Amino acid sequence: MEDQAQIMSTKLVEQLSRNSEPYRDPIARIDWDRLDLRQYWLPPEALSLHGVPAFMALPDVVRIRMSQYEFLSFIEAGLWLEGMFMERIARSMTRRQNRIALKYRLHEVREEAGHSLMFLELMERSGLLLPPRHRTRVWAATLFGRHAPLESLTFWLATLLGEEMPDRLNRYIRRHDELVCPVITQMSTLHLIDEARHITYARDIVEQRLNRLRVWERPLLRLLIRKLVRQFSDIFYYPEAGLYEAAGLIPGERWVELAHANRRHRDFVRACLNPMLEMFRQRGFPLAETTTRA
Repeated sequence: MEDQAQIMSTKLVEQLSRNSEPYRDPIARIDWDRLDLRQYWLPPEALSLHGVPAFMALPDVVRIRMSQYEFLSFIEAGLWLEGMFMERIARSMTRRQNRIALKYRLHEVREEAGHSLMFLELMERSGLLLPPRHRTRVWAATLFGRHAPLESLTFWLATLLGEEMPDRLNRYIRRHDELVCPVITQMSTLHLIDEARHITYARDIVEQRLNRLRVWERPLLRLLIRKLVRQFSDIFYYPEAGLYEAAGLIPGERWVELAHANRRHRDFVRACLNPMLEMFRQRGFPLAETTTRA
C-alpha cells in the first residue's frame, strides 16, 4: 500500500513540474500603469478595522490609505515567508536528494522569487514606507520554518500553513475584484495560480507524514498546529501598531486593541481559515478558536 502511495505521489510531483514549466516573470505580466493610490487595495470588509465605529467615521481617503498599508504588510509577510522557503531549498542543494522532488522544488523557488520581486516592485512604486516588523510574534513559525529538518512533517506543516493563509486572502480579493485597484487583482491572481501547485505539493507531503504518525505524537502535533495557525493569522491578518501609525491612525496601540476586539474581523478571518481548518478536522485534529492574538 505504501509503495502504491509513493507511485501516486511521484506522478503528482511530475505533473506539477510540467505545469510549472511555461514560466513568465510576473513583473512583466502586470499592467503597472493602472496602479492607483486613490483606490482600495484590499476590499473594505477585509480590513482589520472594518465595522469599528471610530474607523468607519474616518474619511474615505484615510480608510483607503489603511487598505494600502494593510496590503503592503500582507505582502511583506509573504516576502519573509518565501525567503525562508527559498533559503531552505538552497541549503538542501548540497545534499543528495530525490531528483524528481528537487526539480519541482526548484520550480517553486523560481516562482517564489518571482512573487518576491513582484512584491518589491509594488512596494517601490507605491512610495509608501512600511515600519519595521517585530518577528517575535511568529517565533514558532520562524523556528520550524528555518530549522526543522527539510523532509520532516513539522517543516512541511509550517510551509503548508504559511501558503494556505495568504492564499485564502488572495482568493477573497479576486472574488471582489470590482472593489480594488486592478494591479492588486492581477498580483493576487498570479500569486494564487502558482500557490495552488505549491499547496498541493505541501499537502501531499503532510498527508504522507501524518499517515506515519504515532499515537502519542498526535496531541503534540495538535498543539503545534494551533500555535502555528495563531501566529500566521496574526502576521497576515492583524497589523502591528506601527502600521496604523504609518497610515495616520495614532496612537497605533489603540487601533491594535480595536482590531483584536473587532468581532466582524474575527468572523472574516475565521471564514478565510475555515477550509484549511476543516482539512485538519477531517484528519483528526480539531482546533478550537485560533484567530485571536497568540
